[in-house]
Amino acid sequence: MGNWQVTGLDPNYNRDVELILQLFMQSKVVTKSDDIEGRLEFQLSYEGSTIQVNVRVLGQTQPLQGTGIYTHVLTSQLSEKEQRKQIKQAISHALLQALEKLTSVQQPWGILTGVRPTKLYHRLLLEGRTDAETRHHLTEKYRLVPEKTSLLQEIVARQRAALPDLYDLRREVSLYIGIPFCPTKCAYCTFPAYAIQGRNGSVEAFLEGLHQEVRVIGKWLTDHHCKVTTLYVGGGTPTSLESDQLDALFTTLTETIPDYDQIREVTVEAGRPDTLEAAKLDVLRKWKVDRISINPQSFRDETLRSIGRHHTVAETLDAYERAREMGFDNINMDLIIGLPDEDLTIFEESLQVIERLRPESLTVHTLSFKRGSTMTQKRGDYQVAERDEIAQMVKRAREWTAEQAYFPYYLYRQKNILGNQENVGYSIEGKESLYNIIIMEELQTIIGLGCGAVSKLVSPYHRKIDRYANPKEPQAYIDTYQTHIQGKLAVLDQLFDL
Repeated sequence: MGNWQVTGLDPNYNRDVELILQLFMQSKVVTKSDDIEGRLEFQLSYEGSTIQVNVRVLGQTQPLQGTGIYTHVLTSQLSEKEQRKQIKQAISHALLQALEKLTSVQQPWGILTGVRPTKLYHRLLLEGRTDAETRHHLTEKYRLVPEKTSLLQEIVARQRAALPDLYDLRREVSLYIGIPFCPTKCAYCTFPAYAIQGRNGSVEAFLEGLHQEVRVIGKWLTDHHCKVTTLYVGGGTPTSLESDQLDALFTTLTETIPDYDQIREVTVEAGRPDTLEAAKLDVLRKWKVDRISINPQSFRDETLRSIGRHHTVAETLDAYERAREMGFDNINMDLIIGLPDEDLTIFEESLQVIERLRPESLTVHTLSFKRGSTMTQKRGDYQVAERDEIAQMVKRAREWTAEQAYFPYYLYRQKNILGNQENVGYSIEGKESLYNIIIMEELQTIIGLGCGAVSKLVSPYHRKIDRYANPKEPQAYIDTYQTHIQGKLAVLDQLFDL
């Protein structure tokens, strides 16, 4: 990883510069260092309301490498925050131009480094723009390529068809239940996930706290006549729990959550097929769970071993067939593009298995080197595909899903995602996950219960979004859940002006 210095800019913009730089190389912006790979020399000039940004990219011991120029007319009567945002965009445009020239790499998402491009698309529509005007704005202001603006338009249209009242859900809430246990932790994972037989806190003590949290929040929902739109049980791997523990949890949920039978969608992550015995599937059927996820990530045993998923492809296929035989008719499966030692040919083989199984939805992730994951800490131990092949696999996923009548319905991005690509959820017609749409577009409050659960607090009256996080570690949750329950009640009262 090389260090770069920036001159000619307020240091407050260094992080913005670093985000664009990292689209092209594993580098950091530093103020002082003996190990400098290169310099980014900026010059900002103003004439009236027009700002021009010039940037030169210079190697430490090499001649001039690249230049970029961008001119922007600042909107009049801007707040200081908005002015900074427009200047940041101008800086990003100039730098992107210089680095694309230097590397001959076009960034498909332009200067957009946020994780929710569809949220931006929705916001532009809510401001009164047409689809054509929105796509033009994304192309001009953020430098998205046409393929990505078309993808966003299709996704947003499908979201609005699946949830016609998407823009009017602010007075309702959705619920997320966080179960922090897994059989083992995957090498790429940074979610709250602890060995179910580990020493991070008693499972029974955790469940005692979770049941109490569900009861208190359920009473709050009842007292304030607040409907629940969707319920998602995630983690971790919820099906790491024993069948009687799952049964008891759903007993509490159905007894406590008002109008439980009117919730539009109930999803349970059964992502690890090695946890999905028939008895647990019986429990999920008993409580009329609408949707489950059985996630292979790869249909190659060597890959599963290398990333720490201690199950086999055969176990994935067995779990899937078992769920089908027991009547589950809305199953999601995940694949990850860019896992170690996997190329386009291996990805194509995984798609062929999906074609045979025909789950109702398929989420195609692009591998991200997340801070804190085993894979990131030992990155040199893992060989992954290069940028061009990652792009080919993403393109093939798009082509294959279209051929098989799967349609994109949600999208998000992550930092350090391979090839600066994206994660896309595809489904057959009418099987879109409503919860996935709601959490990505941030148009409704989601109350998080359990370990590592973050409540996303969306005001019914304006765009402000706050967060309230439960502890990630089971023992910390066990020790403090009473305090966090009271804190959550306080912020919910304030949010809904009660």
